[in-house]
Amino acid sequence: MTGRVFNPAEAEVRLYTRSGCHLCDEAKRELRKLQQQVPFEFSEIDIDQDAALRERYNDEVPVIFIHGRKAFKYRIEPREFSRILRQGPEET
Repeated sequence: MTGRVFNPAEAEVRLYTRSGCHLCDEAKRELRKLQQQVPFEFSEIDIDQDAALRERYNDEVPVIFIHGRKAFKYRIEPREFSRILRQGPEET
């Protein structure tokens, strides 16, 4: 353990999505709202642009990864999201 305090703004949040998905749109709105409370950056990946991602997540979008780990699918629970985000990545 390094003793370093984790800064949530450094968190890696990834949203796997596709166009025409109303749950994906809701997840994106929720992430934007959560960013107002705890700053973080997130990337959005369209699974339909990659055959392997489409095969893997076709029936699960939206899928949200935090710190490289799958945290949510379909819907985000804001309190749990904040807890995971602030927790920081697990040290190896």
